[in-house]
Amino acid sequence: MTRLANGEAEISRHKSNNEVFGKDASTDDVNGNTLPDVSSKKAGQQKEMTFQDVYNQDLDDEDDDSDWEPLQKNVELVKWFCTNCTMVNLGDVNCDICGEHRESGILRHGFLASPLLPDSGLTEIDSDIRERHKGSQDSASNGSTAVGFDERMLLHSEIQLTSHPHPERPDRIRAIAASLATAGIFPGRCYPIPAREITREELQMVHSLEHVEAVDLTGHMFTSYFTPDTYANEHSARAARLAAGLCADLASAIVSGRTKNGFALVRPPGHHAGIKQAMGFCLHNNAAVAALAAQVSGAKKVLIVDWDVHHGNGTQEIFEQNKSVLYISLHRHEGGKFYPGTGAADEVGTMGAEGYCVNVPWSRGGVGDNDYVFAFQHVVLPIASAFAPDFTIISAGFDAARGDPLGCCDVTPAGYAKMTDMLTDLSGGKLLVILEGGYNLRSISSSATSVIKVLLGESPGCELDNTSPSRSGLQTVLEVLKIQSNYWPVLASNFTKLQSQARMHSIENKRKQIEKKRRAVTPMWWKWGRKGLLYHFLNGQNRHAHVKRKGV
Repeated sequence: MTRLANGEAEISRHKSNNEVFGKDASTDDVNGNTLPDVSSKKAGQQKEMTFQDVYNQDLDDEDDDSDWEPLQKNVELVKWFCTNCTMVNLGDVNCDICGEHRESGILRHGFLASPLLPDSGLTEIDSDIRERHKGSQDSASNGSTAVGFDERMLLHSEIQLTSHPHPERPDRIRAIAASLATAGIFPGRCYPIPAREITREELQMVHSLEHVEAVDLTGHMFTSYFTPDTYANEHSARAARLAAGLCADLASAIVSGRTKNGFALVRPPGHHAGIKQAMGFCLHNNAAVAALAAQVSGAKKVLIVDWDVHHGNGTQEIFEQNKSVLYISLHRHEGGKFYPGTGAADEVGTMGAEGYCVNVPWSRGGVGDNDYVFAFQHVVLPIASAFAPDFTIISAGFDAARGDPLGCCDVTPAGYAKMTDMLTDLSGGKLLVILEGGYNLRSISSSATSVIKVLLGESPGCELDNTSPSRSGLQTVLEVLKIQSNYWPVLASNFTKLQSQARMHSIENKRKQIEKKRRAVTPMWWKWGRKGLLYHFLNGQNRHAHVKRKGV
């Protein structure tokens, strides 16, 4: 095995999913034969005893053996990894983390399969689900949305068996494809575009020649690693070229008007891949390739909105000196402690392109729909509208979704649908959604399906217009507005208004804290006892007298 960068990862060998615990007590001889442990030797010396032998032992006849039970063998706990979230489990048939059944049909029917029951294998489920979704098919014109997908991208996988399944695995796009097929969306309401491998010349518009050659080199190796978590096998280079080629061709088709919008169901993801390096599961930067392909096809200004829970450091690096591409990212940052550590609010672009990188860095996990929609309303849409793009790309990582094992945030499918809907009015509806991260199969398949339904013209199905952000979310948005208002004057009014609201919230919170402390002074037995009425009467009188004296 060859490592391409950063040295060899410390990865232990992975045992099979049917590994049985409780076998460590035995040892193997040089010929591979299993030898009994010490306790087994003792048992052999005493001869094997049957239940009858135990019963016939010299026991006191008067002993009460009514609660006697035969000795039981040790229960074998089977170690298995959840198909949905990859978490390890012992014994039970439902995942301890996400509740998914060990034999669920998520890879056959996507999120539409039952999470709690095994796959029944009944084909009737397909027709039943299609019937339920048929009513929405008339709301969108057929052929308006293209999907880029090729099964050869499934061949990109981690070959070396490790102690835990890699989160960026082929099942990610299998689950999304199964959801779309079961719902009759693709194939059905969306149409495919032919797949092709991106050319070296096209890649060199984004990446250095050294980087392109390094990725191509993996095609001659059984397994290799760019970083300890970024793997490749002999099929990975082709999968990456197919992913980039599909994104480029979808962008060209949308800009030229051959299709209204599109969804790139591709892997490996791309937004961490920079000019010279592959990292963070990413080999080639698909969004960057698509942006430049759109400009070749006639789009002068391109907007990239990246809602993956991780900052797209590669995309920012590629375009941080380019005023024709506006990059906006919403991600967990936590003062640089969250991977990859970049994407602070004061990273705004360089070399005359200040203001064309906009980062919304969340300070904690658990961020949900309200904070994201609030940031869209006050940061993303005002800046994007002022920029007036000819083409819009969403780097759609679904690892900020509820249930994702890496992102640990709380965005719902309805939240993703709403954000997509908010971007459809930009650039005349010319919108390309490119899959990035997302590692809970049920979360990514339901979220991707909701996004594609919006592309097809359906309503998001929920109202999130009047949203109240969390306190930390409001602080993050204010920080971004303070910095970006230096480059986008349209933000000044939002900043002033939200500052006033934040002060009012602060005063109200302080008042509540003082009131809470004041109430805590009175003993609970007095406040809620039989004399409670007298307490409230006296307390009211004292407060009235205090106000009167203050007025005097």
